[in-house]
Amino acid sequence: MIPLFTCEKQSCMKNIYSFGLMICCMVLTGVQTMAQSHEIRIALKNWKDTTLYLGNYYGSKTYLVDSTRINANGMAVFSGPGLLPPGIYFVLMPDRQHFFEMLIPWHEQHFEVVADTAHLDQIQFLHSPDNEAFVAYNQFLAHVQKELDDAKNSTADSATLDHLQQQAMDKIKAYRLQWIKNHPHTMLATLFKGMMDPEPPQSKQKTEQADSLFAYHYLQAHYWDQLSFADSLWLRTPILEGKLQRYFSQLVPPQPDSINAAADALLAKARVNLSMYKFVLWWLTYTFESSPYMGMDAVFVHLVEKYYMPPAKVDWLSESLRQKLIQRAYQLSPNLIGETAPNLILHDTLQHRYVLDTLQAPYLLLVFWDPTCGHCIREVPRMDSAWRADWHRMGVKMVGILADGTPQQWKDFILAHHLTGWLHLYDPDNSSHFRQLYDVYETPVTYLLDAHKKIIAKRLDVEGLSAFLHHLQETASASTP
Repeated sequence: MIPLFTCEKQSCMKNIYSFGLMICCMVLTGVQTMAQSHEIRIALKNWKDTTLYLGNYYGSKTYLVDSTRINANGMAVFSGPGLLPPGIYFVLMPDRQHFFEMLIPWHEQHFEVVADTAHLDQIQFLHSPDNEAFVAYNQFLAHVQKELDDAKNSTADSATLDHLQQQAMDKIKAYRLQWIKNHPHTMLATLFKGMMDPEPPQSKQKTEQADSLFAYHYLQAHYWDQLSFADSLWLRTPILEGKLQRYFSQLVPPQPDSINAAADALLAKARVNLSMYKFVLWWLTYTFESSPYMGMDAVFVHLVEKYYMPPAKVDWLSESLRQKLIQRAYQLSPNLIGETAPNLILHDTLQHRYVLDTLQAPYLLLVFWDPTCGHCIREVPRMDSAWRADWHRMGVKMVGILADGTPQQWKDFILAHHLTGWLHLYDPDNSSHFRQLYDVYETPVTYLLDAHKKIIAKRLDVEGLSAFLHHLQETASASTP
């Protein structure tokens, strides 16, 4: 399907899937002009004597912001003092299943809507040029989609289908560009400009043909030119979050140092508007704290140290939440990729003492595990098999560390699964603080150390470890004369 609002080459979410309160630190602080007011009169067919809802986007999510009564004549009115913050809103039917979208512009928030709830694709707006344009755009998209669907039904050739899809996207792009040219100061033009990729000037394209990366570097450098951080409008659309996702997943090199620099530069741009700054900072914080990609926790630690530790920089944030973020960064900072692994003093099953710093091997694989954990019960024997079949010849020494469960359960599991060849260690008096130092709050947790005890990989499963170790071997072979 062709989405209504798409950041070029990446769709933005449109599903109404979340109703509730935003997290306390991200409460929208839109300023209302109390000298003005809003009044949206909606005439509905097929509904009466029930409740109608008004909602808006906040990033890719949606939230209800108001409700009103549909009277016996099918008329509902959303009204009040002050202007609504501009953005893409939706009217949700009483069944909470059907809805239609509309634009709330910066001004002119008195208009009428006529809707047949059996045909929500045929909405009529009165006294709202922005929404009349929005309806025309939606109708154009529907027409392009129908043409594309009809064409797809006549062919199954993948190359032809790709060509048809590209033709459809070219038509949409041309529509947007024409609208921007003819109506540059409208809300729809603003949205279109924010969604579209910047294109190098034709003169530059001709003179820089030898540089195959010129278009990429131009896009990277000018990606945010058409989206003004001074305008909080973007908070109430899915466009901003879609652009953030694409920027950090496709245009910024996937290394913490590069991401940190890009995040700092973007936050500097967003400082012009506190609401936008809050959103971007929280999006970055959440995205990289919960990233599934190895090493991205270093970005989270950087953000916390630079933007959350000084209380004055986040005076809108509750102190309890600020402290939780700081505590999480403290837990992660000792075990980031590239750091020297924290030393541990542990014991084996016979109470012999071992110091991690003194263990020697080309690679040490630390496996924190629990013999009562269902995931460990499946994964630890698989690690053992992979080590015997492959990793052992690469110089990997296995160090299993009891994270939970009793010593007897641990010993029984080791014997039952013949985990010989490993160094099995535990902390009988809980004096090593391994949980805090290695962020072990679930199991199994793996850390791969090099010969100098530098952390080179972490939290990988069997397949991830095998791929990483083979990559190390291939890199070493390629660099050997």
